[in-house]
Parts: sequence; structure tokens; C-alpha cells
Amino acid sequence: MHRPAASRKTLRSETSLAFLALLGGNVALAFGPLFVRLASTEAHIGPVAAAFWRLALAAPVLLLLTRATRQPIGRLRGGMLTLIALGGFFFAADLGSWHLGILKTKLANATLLGNTASLIFPLYGFLAARAWPSRAQALALAIAALGGGLLMGRSYELSPQNLVGDLLCLLAGGLYTFYLISIDRARGSLQPWPVLTLSTIAGIAPLLAFAWGLGETIWPDAWWPLVGLALGSQLIGQGLLVYAMGHVRPLVTGLAFLLQPVVSAAIGWTLYGEALAPLDWIGAALVAVAIVLVRRPAQEEPAP
Repeated sequence: MHRPAASRKTLRSETSLAFLALLGGNVALAFGPLFVRLASTEAHIGPVAAAFWRLALAAPVLLLLTRATRQPIGRLRGGMLTLIALGGFFFAADLGSWHLGILKTKLANATLLGNTASLIFPLYGFLAARAWPSRAQALALAIAALGGGLLMGRSYELSPQNLVGDLLCLLAGGLYTFYLISIDRARGSLQPWPVLTLSTIAGIAPLLAFAWGLGETIWPDAWWPLVGLALGSQLIGQGLLVYAMGHVRPLVTGLAFLLQPVVSAAIGWTLYGEALAPLDWIGAALVAVAIVLVRRPAQEEPAP
């Protein structure tokens, strides 16, 4: 069955728009580590407190978006409330660990290792399906481990403190995987914007508690870094990705994710003099190859 010419043209237009949204979303997310550092130096608050304000400032806007997009939250049952609460807790723990790590390592490392959920999350799929990974998938995970090892090894050569930052960002990637598992189950009953809104709201209180427990300064001296963090990471970045992921193939999505460490590395080099050594580039390239490989099987599955 052939599509009418007008329908094909509309489909191409929507795909092009989604691809641009995907690129824009990843670029916006890549600026997140910069705003976390600026929140420390300009707003004079702790990194976990910055994560709290990222969610707190974004939540009211997300609530308005659920109404504007006609995706009402509706009535939530007990099981769904539990999933949302777990998702919010893991999201808060992810952001707290990641923001702490950002201040202790290079921006490129923080972005690369913080995105390791793209490699860890498939393991949940294997367990849920009770299937072993294919050779290509196992190879991708091995390559990612090697690349991460090179990045962390190079960081330790520069300063032992960088290794601590890398490990915190790696922990954040693992915590983000549990967040994705909770959200993946919630998506079976809720639309995208309500899921993002509810998980954002559920993460606010834990982050405030984490920041208070760490003795961080919570009230900022300047608001613009926090507005930039909420706007760029939680609204523009996540919002564009929510739109794009329903229209773009998984392989293209995986390739676009590689923009984040590239942009973060460029920011770190320009503003902080964080030049990357050859081993850094090799480690980054290995992680990039692994992300592409681990997403390739999803592309080969027949469309529903």
C-alpha cells in the first residue's frame, strides 16, 4: 500500500523536525554540568541543592504543559503511586550523585559516565525477557567497560579527586537505570508528559533532604544559573527528547546522544582549560561505539 504524496511529505517533515529536536535536546542537556558549576561559583549553593532547584523550578511549568498538551495526570492507584515514588527517589539520587561528581571531574567525563544508563538499561531487558545478550550486545558492554576504564585511569593520572568524581558519575548512571525501570513500567499506563511531571515532583523532597543532610547552602545568592539549569536540562532538554523519541529510530537516537560529551568537552576546554589527552579520546570513542552497538538490535526489530 502506497502513501499519498502529501502524507509522505508530511511524514518527512515530522521526521526532520523530530531529528532537529533530538539534536537540540542533547545540546541543551550537555550544558547541564556547566550550570551546576556556575550554581556553585555564582549562586554559592551546593551541587545537590542545585539539583533540588532544577526540579522545583521546572515542576510548575511541567504541570502547565500537561494541561497545554491535553495529557491529564488523572487518578493514580496505589501501585502507580509506588512506581512514581520509586522513580522520583532514584531520579533524585541520580541527580545528587551526578551533580557531586560534576564538581570533581572533567565535564566530558561527567557527561559520558553519567549516560552509562544507555548501556546498563539493556541488562534489565535481558532479565525481563529471560534471555542472554547476543554477541554484539556482549561486545558492546565489554567495549564500554574498557572505555570507561581508560577515562577513569586518565583521570586518576591527573588527580585522585577526579577518580572520585568519575565514580560518582558512574554511580549516577546506575541509579538512573533504576529510574528508567520505574518509568518504563509507569509508561504502560500514563502518557509521557504526566510521567515526566510526576517523577520531577517526586524527586523534589528527597533532593531537599539530601542537600540539608549534607549541610549544603540551599538558598542561592543568584538565580540565573538555576533558571538556566531548570530551563535547559529539565524543560528544553528533556522536553525535546520526549517529543523526538517517538519519531526517531533508536540507532539515530543513540548517535545523537554522542553530542552530549562532545559539547561538554568543548565547553570544558573553552571555559576551564580541560584539554583531552589521546587516552581520553580513545576512551570516549570506545564508549561511543558501545552505545551505538547496544542500540542497534532495537533498530532491527520490526515496527509494530
